[in-house]
Amino acid sequence: MKTLSKYSLGVGDRFSHEGKAQLKAIMKANEAGLEIVPVWNKSNREHTYVHSTPVDTRKEADEAVKALGYKGQYLVDADHINLNTVAPFVQVSDFFTLDVAAYIGKESPKTEIEAFLSSCQKYIGRLSIPGMAEPLDITRELIEEIAGKFLAATQQASGIYNYLRKEKGEGNFITEVSMDEVETPQTPIELLFILKMLADKGVPAQTIAPKFTGRFNKGVDYVGNLDQFAKEFEEDVLVIDYAVKEFGLPKELKLSVHSGSDKFSIYPIMAKIIKKYDKGLHLKTAGTTWLEEVIGLAIAGDDGLDAAKKIYADSHDRKEELCAPYADVINIDASKLPSIDEVKEWSGEKFANTLRHIPGHPDYNPNFRQLIHVAYKVAAEMGTEYTSLLEKYADVVGNCVEENLYDRHLKRLFDL
Repeated sequence: MKTLSKYSLGVGDRFSHEGKAQLKAIMKANEAGLEIVPVWNKSNREHTYVHSTPVDTRKEADEAVKALGYKGQYLVDADHINLNTVAPFVQVSDFFTLDVAAYIGKESPKTEIEAFLSSCQKYIGRLSIPGMAEPLDITRELIEEIAGKFLAATQQASGIYNYLRKEKGEGNFITEVSMDEVETPQTPIELLFILKMLADKGVPAQTIAPKFTGRFNKGVDYVGNLDQFAKEFEEDVLVIDYAVKEFGLPKELKLSVHSGSDKFSIYPIMAKIIKKYDKGLHLKTAGTTWLEEVIGLAIAGDDGLDAAKKIYADSHDRKEELCAPYADVINIDASKLPSIDEVKEWSGEKFANTLRHIPGHPDYNPNFRQLIHVAYKVAAEMGTEYTSLLEKYADVVGNCVEENLYDRHLKRLFDL
C-alpha cells in the first residue's frame, strides 16, 4: 500500500509556476535531518478560476522534481473533491482529499444508527485514552447524537473511496478525509467515533482534517484561544493513536491542518506536541505562495509593480464578489483598506511590506493581505499578462516563495 511519510507539506500553487521554489524550501528543511514530503495540492474551484487542469499540477510537480534532482517521495493531491468533481483528477493524482463537510448533519437511516450504536456498546461509560488526563464520559445518547451527525458524511467518504479504489486500484493512493469547512469544531470524542465509522466502512484514511476551535482565516495568523487549541490538538493526537490501535486504521494516520499557512502562533504548539508523542503532521498551504508572487512582482518594480497595483485596484472595486466564496474564512475591515489612489503612489518596497506577513512590522496590513489573497481570480483574468511577468521575474518571485515557506513556515513548524 502507498503510504505517506511522517511529515508532509501541502504546497498549493495557483498558477503552477513556483514548484521549484517550493521544493527548494522543503529540500532545505530536509537537509536538517527531516523527511518532509511535498504534496502539490489544488482544488477543483482553483482549477476553475484559473482555467487550469489537474494535468498541469502533475506536470509542475514532475518538472520541479526532475529539475532539482529530488529523490524523495512526492505526491499530487486532488484537493477537496467529491463524487461530482473527482473524475478529472483520477489519472494524475495519487493523494485524494475527500471533502465530506457538506454531508455533516444529513439524515441517516435509523437502522444504520442503531447498528452503529450496537457496535459501540463497549465504549459506553468512562473511556480512558492513554495520555489523557481525564477519561472520556460516553453515553448511549452521545453516541446516538454523533451517529446522527456524522454517519452520512462517513458514508459519503466511503462512496468516494470505493470509486477511487475501483478506478485506481486498492493501495495505489493516499486517502485524506476532510471535515474542516464547517462552522462547529469537532470534539475529540466526535473525532474518535468518526474514525470508528471510517474504519467500519473500510476507508483507510492516512490523514484526517477536522475543524479545530478558533478561526483559520486565509493568509493570516490564527485567531482564538491558544490554550484551548493546544488542549484540543493534543487530545486529537491521542485519540488518533488510540483509534489506530483499536479500530485497525493505518498506522500512518495523522492530523491534517487545512488553511495551515501563516498560522504562526500555533506552529510552536503543534511542534511541541508532535515532538512529545513522536507523531506526524500534514499541513496544507496554498494561498501563501500566490501572495508571495504578488510580493515578488512588487519588489521587481516597473511592470511587475504595475501589475501588483492593478490586482489590488481591481480587487478593491470587486471585493464583495471576490470575498463572497470565502466569507467564512476571511475577516476584512474595509475601513482599514488603503484607497486605490494611495496605493498608486506606493513604492515596491511599501507594497511588499504591507502585504508580507511579518507580524509587528509597521506597514503590515492583514486586511490588505486577505483581500489580495482572494483576488487570484483577478490575476487569472489577466491571463498571459500575469504569467509572463512570473516568468520575467522568476528569480525574484522564486526567492520570495522559498524564503516564505522555509523561514516563516518550516523553521517555525519543525523547530529548525
